[in-house]
Amino acid sequence: MNPDVIRDLIQQGLPGARVEVLGEDGVHFEAVVVSEAFAGKLPLARHRMVYATLGERMGGEIHALALRTLTPDEAARG
Repeated sequence: MNPDVIRDLIQQGLPGARVEVLGEDGVHFEAVVVSEAFAGKLPLARHRMVYATLGERMGGEIHALALRTLTPDEAARG
């Protein structure tokens, strides 16, 4: 698995999301996902939305994924 594939999967599952994924060892990754779909949702719900885009790859091909999930407004505030 590589960061580009993960980014593409998340973007397919969350249309319009801005996604940045880092990970050099092929199993541990970090992602920043900015999506309007996160508005009004708690962090756990946001993470579940991202995990749903990756399906069975989580815990398999993707051993660990550290997430930072933001709305566009939150991202603009830094």
